Amino acid sequence: MRILALDSSGLVASVAIVEGDEAGGNTIAEYTINYKKTHSQTLLPMLDEVVKMTGVNLDSIDAVAAAGGPGSFTGLRIGAATAKGLGLALNKPLLHVPTLHGLAYNLCGTDSIVCPIMDARRGQVYTGIYEFDGNNLVVLVDQTAVSIEELGEKLCAYDRKILFLGDGVPVFRHLLVERIMAGKKIGFAPLNMNRQRAASVGALALRYFHEGKAQSAADFKPDYLRVSQAERERQEKEAEKRKEEVDHVSISV
Repeated sequence: MRILALDSSGLVASVAIVEGDEAGGNTIAEYTINYKKTHSQTLLPMLDEVVKMTGVNLDSIDAVAAAGGPGSFTGLRIGAATAKGLGLALNKPLLHVPTLHGLAYNLCGTDSIVCPIMDARRGQVYTGIYEFDGNNLVVLVDQTAVSIEELGEKLCAYDRKILFLGDGVPVFRHLLVERIMAGKKIGFAPLNMNRQRAASVGALALRYFHEGKAQSAADFKPDYLRVSQAERERQEKEAEKRKEEVDHVSISV
């Protein structure tokens, strides 16, 4: 089968076409950009270029896969809207691949613990903890948003080398090496594997499809893990307004 995969969950925009089955396959094409322009400027032109260069007819695609979060709220919305639009236009099912599962799959086959970290701001990271059983991704700790210190506490339970990757590495590398993971055996993914890749999303999607995890375009929703800044500010304003109303009633009484 053939899957069109998208990842715009972080700083990277990536598009790939993969084919095969749950046992293995081939990457037909992958186009990845991690440089300045926004996903709204790059994702569709990248898709168009991949189709032109390969000559693949999108009608031959069996499903559309997308990194479904967590990650950048704007990036996830762009990716979800693109995937849903393609799914509806082509009448194809969608596959939701958790962002950190896809990122961890970059290191498929390693015998180390894999810990992707994405900078979630406000002192937190989006992360998960994984290992591999052959080519099978095993989730030890599922996707979550935690402080880097709390993540360090979780990782201390594993007496094996830990490999880090993701856009949180440049932010927290010094802290991990010098304090949080000091004395532990750790490493960092090489530059060709350390950011989101649509081919990894597609490889997992092949497995998910055969496990019956496909869904309709209408049902596909990103998993943000936590509310956006705009929603958080709205909630804070509403809470402040309710407090003012309560104080006003108290004074009146």
